Amino acid sequence: MGTVHHIGIDIGGTNIVCGLVSEEGTLIHKIKWPTEAAQGGSHVFDRIAAMIDKLLTEANVSRQSVQAVGIGTPGLVDPERGVTEFAGNLRWTNVPVADEVARRSGFPVFIDNDVRMYVYGEAMRGAARGFRHVLGVTLGTGLAAAIVNDGSLYYGGGNLAGELGHIKLEGIPYECGCGGFGCLETMVSGSGIARQAKAKLLAGEPSLLRDWFPDASYDHLTAADVSRAYDAGDPAAIAVMQTTGRLLGQALSYAVTILSPDVVVIGGGGANAGERIMAPMREELKRLVFVKYWERLVITAAEHNDDAGIFGSAWNARQRLLRKEGN
Repeated sequence: MGTVHHIGIDIGGTNIVCGLVSEEGTLIHKIKWPTEAAQGGSHVFDRIAAMIDKLLTEANVSRQSVQAVGIGTPGLVDPERGVTEFAGNLRWTNVPVADEVARRSGFPVFIDNDVRMYVYGEAMRGAARGFRHVLGVTLGTGLAAAIVNDGSLYYGGGNLAGELGHIKLEGIPYECGCGGFGCLETMVSGSGIARQAKAKLLAGEPSLLRDWFPDASYDHLTAADVSRAYDAGDPAAIAVMQTTGRLLGQALSYAVTILSPDVVVIGGGGANAGERIMAPMREELKRLVFVKYWERLVITAAEHNDDAGIFGSAWNARQRLLRKEGN
């Protein structure tokens, strides 16, 4: 048999990233296009098919060498049916993503939730490689988690395992996009960090950020701005990062106690805050969990923060195809 490849695709609300992965797990080539979700699902699927063709042309790889395509999509996903049941930022409800892309591309297609694919990529080819029990957490627009045990994803009933961001904690004063109130992700996420900083500014707290946004319009303030102010010694920014880390540590204390992972991998755009969040998170987690959990636990940043979803989706497609052919 000749060279074998799989394609991993990560669909986001803003961009689609499409990557070609070798059988050995090497990312050979990737391309990124705007999602253009507002133009509808059919338009997005047409773009994905065109991206696949473009990817193979640029990599100078034949279609015959590609065994399957894996896709990570946001929202609630039924991987067995290949359906995205709900994805708010894509405006999708009960969309047969796998069938639509397979029809356009000519390849077997397997889909799953994007966070599960991200964590699976880190478990199989990234920072958690070699660990049996993996808990992965992503901080982006929201907060989510996934679990990999002995190389297999854990889904839970209704494929709902891992919604860490919707744990409700005392002291969180914000309404969540899910319709609930006090959800963790309204503060512990990239957008949540910015929300906390904006609240401090509107409350009149002194901050360098006030000087950086002199028109008092804080709608464009980002977590990166808060990190920059933190590094400049800004007390308000430091307080935001410490609060974020402590809340994450509190939520992780529940997950670690229930799951007893070998490793916790922290990734996603909000994780770019690094030790600004990780240090208070570790301190709080150590304080709250039984010492036996803490002594054996490894906490690490993601290795492939930008590409983990590609690796995970490609590897998932490989494994799902093998199982399907085995049946």
